[in-house]
Formats: sequence, C-alpha cells, structure tokens
Amino acid sequence: MSPKPMPTATDGILKVRDLSVSYGKVEALHHVNIDVTVGQIVTVIGPNGAGKTTMLASIIGLLPHQTGEIMFFGETPVKIEVERMVALGMSLVPENRELFGEMSVEDNLLLGAFMRHRLGYRDERETMTHIYRIFPRLKERQKQKAATLSGGERQMLAVGRALMAKPRLLLLDEPSLGLAPLIVREIFHIIADLKKSGVSMLLVEQNACAALQVADYAYVLETGEVAMEGSAAELADDPRVIESYLGLGGDVCL
Repeated sequence: MSPKPMPTATDGILKVRDLSVSYGKVEALHHVNIDVTVGQIVTVIGPNGAGKTTMLASIIGLLPHQTGEIMFFGETPVKIEVERMVALGMSLVPENRELFGEMSVEDNLLLGAFMRHRLGYRDERETMTHIYRIFPRLKERQKQKAATLSGGERQMLAVGRALMAKPRLLLLDEPSLGLAPLIVREIFHIIADLKKSGVSMLLVEQNACAALQVADYAYVLETGEVAMEGSAAELADDPRVIESYLGLGGDVCL
C-alpha cells in the first residue's frame, strides 16, 4: 500500500458538521460547524457558558453523547473516543491543565508521549529536547514537582506535554485563564511561534483581543451556536465584536 500524501496548506485538518450536544434536556451546542486547515490558528471566542469547552470536549471524545459529524484529515471515526483521536494526531490542553502535581516536570512531559510509545515510537527524549528549546524554563525546572511551578510555568508544561505527542492538531482551551497580563502575552507569543513552526491549532479563548491577534480565522460562539465567523482581522474590525468582546478592561492585547 502506498503511503498517504502529506497534507498541504489547502487541506482540511478538521471539519465539524452540525455538532449538537445536550446535557439531559439542555442543549449546550446547536448545529455547530467549524473548519481548520493545515497551518492555521482558528479561534473560537465567546462569553462564559457559550459552549466553547463543551465543543472541544466533544471533538476529542470526552463527551460521548452528541450528534453531527467530525472529520479529521478526511476520516470520520466510527466512534469519537479520546484514545482514538489522540492516536490519530489530536492533542488537548485542557482549561484546568490537569497536571500531576507530585510528579516532576520531566515525568509529566513523558506522559504526553505515552500514546506514541504505545504505537511503537521511541523518540520521546528527542522530542523532549525540542520542548525544552521552546520552553527553556521547563528545562531549568525539569526535576521540580509540577505543583511547585508558577501559573505561567504550569501552562507551559501543559502545552509542552501536549506537544510531546507530536500532534497534527493542537486544541487549546482557555490558555490565558487565571494568568497575569505579562504571562498572558508570553503564552500568546509562544502560540504565535508554534504556528510559525507548522503546528495547527483550534484555540478556545475568552480573551478575544489576544486570540484575534494570533488567529487566522475566528468563530463567535453564543448560547451554543455560531453567531459570526470570518477572518480574524475582519472580526477584530467588526463593530459588533468590538462592542461585545473588545476593549473590555479584563482583556490583554499583545
């Protein structure tokens, strides 16, 4: 069997079609359509409770009860499960980071390579060296327990752990949450640098100003539905987005 051709910048990584998710009788997502292509940062902005985290959890298989179609690199998995999606090349950096506090930085990173190891790859040390180049502070603290890190360092570790899987698509859930403005800028500069290195991302973020500055394309999610979409630059100039999401005192711009 001949190998599949490498995807190009015009190829779709992720296609979400008519995704609906309910918690009991309450519908959290209603017929959501999202597209991500190779090399893009696509952001989903919106208020608390809009369904942004639910959307990511559904895409990677953390929420089993859903309707709609999720295509990843042209494949529609029969069952959307976390293990299957990670094996296909999707990684999630969750909102609460979910680090193992009593384990060292190095061991947390190694856990990120678990699926690749199961699939027969033995390149985790080489990958870790690459992660330490991206996040030199993690190298300085590689033997420290994750619980002793600052908020910004924990976020770096969460991103680094996800990158250990060498994902074809990185899902980021509220990477700026709870961080000081200076650290927010640092995290978003790292996200921009990751894009330059070829990492494709779906970024969920409440900080609309920062998200629209690093993204290529954007969706506005409100009460479980896509209310607006367009290039990030277009939405950043849209009066409705400016009035509702930009210029707010809590937002940090880059």
